[in-house]
Amino acid sequence: MSNQSLCADHVVACELSTAELSCDSGQTILLIGAFYGRADRTTCIYGRPDGQFNNINCFTRTANRIVAERCNGKKRCSVYAMNSVFQDPCSRTTYKYIQTTYTCLPARESCHSVKYCNTASMCVSVMSNQSLCADHVTIALIGAFYGRADRTTCIQGVPDGQFNNITCSTPTANQVVTERCNGKSRCSVYAVNSVFQDACYGTTKYLELAYSCECKFWKQTVFFFPTMWI
Repeated sequence: MSNQSLCADHVVACELSTAELSCDSGQTILLIGAFYGRADRTTCIYGRPDGQFNNINCFTRTANRIVAERCNGKKRCSVYAMNSVFQDPCSRTTYKYIQTTYTCLPARESCHSVKYCNTASMCVSVMSNQSLCADHVTIALIGAFYGRADRTTCIQGVPDGQFNNITCSTPTANQVVTERCNGKSRCSVYAVNSVFQDACYGTTKYLELAYSCECKFWKQTVFFFPTMWI
C-alpha cells in the first residue's frame, strides 16, 4: 500500500438528487472539498431551461462542514443536494448541484480533531504512527475555526459573561492555518486575536481544527473547489 498512489474520487449530484460517497472495506472517507451552488454553465444542465444556469458565481459557505460532518470517518454516506440541507446560496431560479472530492484512508488513519483555548499555544505533530506513507507525511488541513460555538469548550476559570456569545467566528481561520501548516510535518499556531482577528470582543475564544496526515503525492490527484471549508 505504501508504494501506491492514492487517488481522490470526484462525485457530482444535481439538485434534488443524492451524492453517494463510499470506500472499500477497511477504509473510511476523508473529505477534501465540497461545493453546493453553481460555478459553470455545463454541469447539470440537461433538460433545464436556459435561465436556470445563468448565475455561475453562487455557492454556500457551509458545504464543507455539512458534508464532513455526515461523511468523514464512515465507509459510505449519502448527501442530498437540496436547499433544505445546504440553504439556497443562489436563488430559486438557479439550478444547483453538489460536487465532492474525497479520498479513502485506512480506518486507523482517519482525521484528527483538536481544540486549543484562547491565548494557548497550539502545536500539531503528525510524524508518528503513519505506516501508510512512512516518511512522506504532511499536514492537510480539513477545517479551522476560531471563535466560540458552544458554552462548554475552554470555560474553566472564565467569567460567565465571556462565553455567552456562541455564534461568532473569524472568516480567516482556514487561510491562516493553511498557510502556516499545510505541507509541513509539524506547525505551531497561537490562538490569539493578533493572529486571527477578534471575531467577538469580550468573548473568550478557542481554536478548533481538523486535519489529516497525507502523502505528498496526493496533491497531484485531488480537485479543489471554491469553498474548501469556508
